[in-house]
Amino acid sequence: MSLDTVDKLVVFLAKRDGIDKLVKTFQYVAKLACWRFEATQPEAADRFKKWEVASGLSRKAFRTGRSLTGFNALRRNPGATPVIRFLAVLANSGEMVYFFFDHFLWLSRIGTIDAKLAKKMSFISAFGESFGYTFFIIIDCIFIRQRLKSLKKLRSSDEPKDEIGAKISEIRGDIVMRLMGISANIADLLIALAEIHPNPFCNHTITLGISGLVSAWAGWYRNWPS
Repeated sequence: MSLDTVDKLVVFLAKRDGIDKLVKTFQYVAKLACWRFEATQPEAADRFKKWEVASGLSRKAFRTGRSLTGFNALRRNPGATPVIRFLAVLANSGEMVYFFFDHFLWLSRIGTIDAKLAKKMSFISAFGESFGYTFFIIIDCIFIRQRLKSLKKLRSSDEPKDEIGAKISEIRGDIVMRLMGISANIADLLIALAEIHPNPFCNHTITLGISGLVSAWAGWYRNWPS
């Protein structure tokens, strides 16, 4: 039985990453709306700000335990070559730091632990995020290069056209997924840099809002059932 749109939506939202991307969309739409109405409709802007904050806190709560994902990835599938394994250790280590300290950032922002710790936890979390995502981007670029070489070989191969067509389609699908991953990681990297080293470009509401939506929608594409 083929899945219709409703079935796919149910499967998508049943995944933790799916729900995270949905709430992330709420968060950054609210951020842009708050910026849009701040000068003309302060009351509406305040409502959108509350929506943004609530969405951000909800996402942090929902990601509890996510720091174990990187550890499990290294334990189960660290990579096929020494170079990939080395890059995977750096990438997943950074991501583990990001999610681990993000738990404490959430606790400080909701008042469970000292609120003064929020700034320090946010900086460490953002630093781990930017460090890890930099190496995830490098890994995806390496794999895309390998896939492009494989495509070139297949096109000059003497294999039956049906078999070649299926392999080419599979490789192209993997390349698209990795490009979506790179887009999401670059967008999240910009958001992290805004916390690590505040500057007019990264910290502008438009930059943060668009980056957040690019990351969320790339995640939608990658997690949506095929």
